Amino acid sequence: MLQLQFSHFSIESGTDEAGRGCLAGPVTAAAVILPENFEIKILNDSKQLSEKAREQLRPIIEEQAVSFAVTHLEPVVIDEINILNASIKAMQESILKLNPKPDYIIVDGNRFKPVLDIPHSCIVKGDAKFMSIAAASVLAKTYRDEYMNKIHEEFPMYNWKQNKGYPTQEHREAIRKFGVTKYHRMSFRLLPEQLKLEI
Repeated sequence: MLQLQFSHFSIESGTDEAGRGCLAGPVTAAAVILPENFEIKILNDSKQLSEKAREQLRPIIEEQAVSFAVTHLEPVVIDEINILNASIKAMQESILKLNPKPDYIIVDGNRFKPVLDIPHSCIVKGDAKFMSIAAASVLAKTYRDEYMNKIHEEFPMYNWKQNKGYPTQEHREAIRKFGVTKYHRMSFRLLPEQLKLEI
């Protein structure tokens, strides 16, 4: 079972993002503060859970969390500041929306930039170790999937309902056939042949 707390601070927030490796759609981050008595045995890194399990967990997390927040950062921002900075910015913005303000932040991964004066620790594979990061990963994933399902209605030919914007063969074939949309990340290598140099 995952651990509830990393630090000795009383108000600790976990944060994580989803959609970093996608060709289309936002990068989405969540931040969560859990209560001291929080316990859900099936909670895990969102990538280890089925879609059904994530959907079941989301309302439980939202109902029981002391505070939670979710942030989408659009492709135009990703293209402007790059995906790493956009991922960090989305996590920072989510943390800033929390009430109460956390005393400590635990971050999934190995890169982060300080928010206000709040101390933090980066934890590699933190979403499989700590409940608040796992909860944030579930919220980030479910909110982003919901967003992709919505924009799928606008551009069904890319089948974002299924691939969620990830670089599947089907998604790349659709880009080749129909071109790009306002939801595509223009700074990403959308097609493999973009590697070839025109001489």
